[in-house]
Amino acid sequence: MKNKLLIVLAIVFVLKLDAQEVTILPDQDKRVITTGLPFLMIASDARAAAMGDMGVATSVDAFSQQWNSSKYAFSTTKSSIGVSYTPYLSRLVNDIFLGNVTYTNRLDDRSAFAVSLRYFSLGDIEFVDNGFDEPRIQRPSELALDASYALRLSEQFAMSVAMRYLRSDLRIQGVDGDASAANTFGVDITGYYQGEEEAYADFNGRWRMGFAIQNIGPRFKYDDGGLDNFQPTNLRLGGGFDFIFDNYNKIAVTAEVTKLLVPTPPVYGYVDLDDDGTRDTDGSEPLIIAEGKDPDVSFLSGIFQSFGDAPDGFSEELKEFTWALGAEYLYQDSFAFRAGYFNESEDKGARKFLALGAGFKANVVNIDLSYLFSASKVQSPLENTLRFSLTFNIGEDTYKEY
Repeated sequence: MKNKLLIVLAIVFVLKLDAQEVTILPDQDKRVITTGLPFLMIASDARAAAMGDMGVATSVDAFSQQWNSSKYAFSTTKSSIGVSYTPYLSRLVNDIFLGNVTYTNRLDDRSAFAVSLRYFSLGDIEFVDNGFDEPRIQRPSELALDASYALRLSEQFAMSVAMRYLRSDLRIQGVDGDASAANTFGVDITGYYQGEEEAYADFNGRWRMGFAIQNIGPRFKYDDGGLDNFQPTNLRLGGGFDFIFDNYNKIAVTAEVTKLLVPTPPVYGYVDLDDDGTRDTDGSEPLIIAEGKDPDVSFLSGIFQSFGDAPDGFSEELKEFTWALGAEYLYQDSFAFRAGYFNESEDKGARKFLALGAGFKANVVNIDLSYLFSASKVQSPLENTLRFSLTFNIGEDTYKEY
């Protein structure tokens, strides 16, 4: 009994000592993960946006480059050109947008390649040194130039590798001493499974599954004196099923989860200055990590660390997964109606929205539209925004998959 009492007293002493050594900084209950180049996570095409920002396991289209380029190996079209336009912060300004141009080409029965350009413009910013000078117009922007190659490893499964050049030109000429753009590169590794059409009691059906590890690449700086930023490296997992009722009617349902493979911000605190418990309140003492792991690691270490570094443990790790549900109704492959829902934890960004969209096909041209309704207290920059995409199909139905 005496030994047990000593153990209890020792534990109490250690906890009390630990509480005296560190003062936790306030307002750290919500640890939102931030990265550089956040425009890479914006859905640039209307079809994916209408289904809740998903695309890793949906059927192939011209814009699969952003989500899962291995799907191109299952395209029935010889080649296609996709163009999309997404207004950003459209309720405040009219010149911030995300544009996308993609070209795809299926080389043969087993392989395909694609190239794409995503361009994010922050609009025109006017600078005036004084009332007598001519205003200087700056146009900060970011872009991603991709090239991918997809190869079918079996009748139902394909993998792809995509290389990405990234450029962030946010520095202001004449204001920053070194106004050169930041440059880096990234890699995607993806896989896609598309099953054979099978007969069920009242309908035919087909399974779809996909995965993608995206934006694998080194940390980068926006300027020489700045901090190293992680790219938005992320893991996507998804699955879906096609309900094929007849030659005219089909419903595709899909679910997807996504996790950033970037270290979670730790909880910071101040070290006691003296034995009397005096705290440092003026910032003269360096911050130390009170809970969690040091986020200042390489991008490869950050990928593995991201699965177990949340200060609140497994429960917080689960909050770092976003999920989406989407459905698409197709009539005669000429009209589509889509709906989706996206959810993110309140502590990790609080993005929640419902999306609706439609698609029309006229000869070799596909037109897709989408609209977003925010379901969160945090207003989305894309709320009440109409997005649209155009696809031009060349050599349609060149390849038969079923």
